Amino acid sequence: MAFGQLAYRDSLIDIEICLRSRQPQLYHLGIRGRVSHSTLADANHHRDWRIYYELAQALIQRARLLYAQDSLGVELAQTVYALDSTTIDLCLQLFPWARFQRTKAAVKLHTLLDLRGSIPVFIWISDGKMADVLILDELSLEPGAFYVIDRGYLDFQRLHRFVRAAAFYVTRSKSNQQFCPIQSHPVEAGAGVRSDQTVRLRHKKSQANYPDPLRRIHYVDAAANQSLVFLTNNFDLPAAVIAALYKSRWQVELFFKWIKQNLRIKHFFGNSQNAVKTQVWISVTVYVLVAILKKELQLQRSLSSILQILSINVFSKEPLVELLTEVDSQESECDMANQLMFNY
Repeated sequence: MAFGQLAYRDSLIDIEICLRSRQPQLYHLGIRGRVSHSTLADANHHRDWRIYYELAQALIQRARLLYAQDSLGVELAQTVYALDSTTIDLCLQLFPWARFQRTKAAVKLHTLLDLRGSIPVFIWISDGKMADVLILDELSLEPGAFYVIDRGYLDFQRLHRFVRAAAFYVTRSKSNQQFCPIQSHPVEAGAGVRSDQTVRLRHKKSQANYPDPLRRIHYVDAAANQSLVFLTNNFDLPAAVIAALYKSRWQVELFFKWIKQNLRIKHFFGNSQNAVKTQVWISVTVYVLVAILKKELQLQRSLSSILQILSINVFSKEPLVELLTEVDSQESECDMANQLMFNY
């Protein structure tokens, strides 16, 4: 068997273990009995994490094609990405290479999420001390795409890369940021937009880093009772659409929450950098596989629900189509019965 086939087989075995890890006992496919923690730790330490990275990349491409026509909630043909990071706390004695504070270790997952389908297209694993803004240097910017980022990435020298790459960013302004107004634009009444201006940075050093004009939008979210100021280099979209794009950034927070809660990413089998990267990419692979299943089988249930069904039916010989659609059908009949009882 070729190396590629062996790697693919081993990766599927580890994905199965990741699914089974929700249970107290871990079982290896084809092996009767328990698989010890040390066995998994040794495997994750010695098996190159790039095997799982490459598998995840292939699945990500497939998933993005499936979700390419999904609606963003706004009329926009371009790709929209959300960029953010999450910190995973670790024990310093077990992970000395990931020192974060004097008595604490941590790693960061810097993630770029395609908001159509919430598919992660870029993940950079760093130690906990790496500043979020530095990840902008690692991005390959896509011309015409929108990148939604929070104030932690507000570095005008780095943001000017988006202008040079013909890409767009949407971010929030800091309270102490100073601008020189150039032009005011009319705003739609009742849309929450208080002002829409073309501005320049006031200070000479800032102007040297970012010589082009910016768009500054003051928006009031009545529901959350928040006053927000957005900055972007896009001058064509309506101001309300820019505000809606920034609001969609929370999908990346939901992605982090789903990964941590459902794939137990905070419990690692192995303490080396290779082991951590291995488990992270296995978790991403499982997430994308579930997203592909959901789309291809046109399932209405949540990703968490699909994962739960798979985790308790790992050794089932029933085809996935029948397994998942059968449960959907049973739940639909149950819902119908409950509705009939309620109506009666």
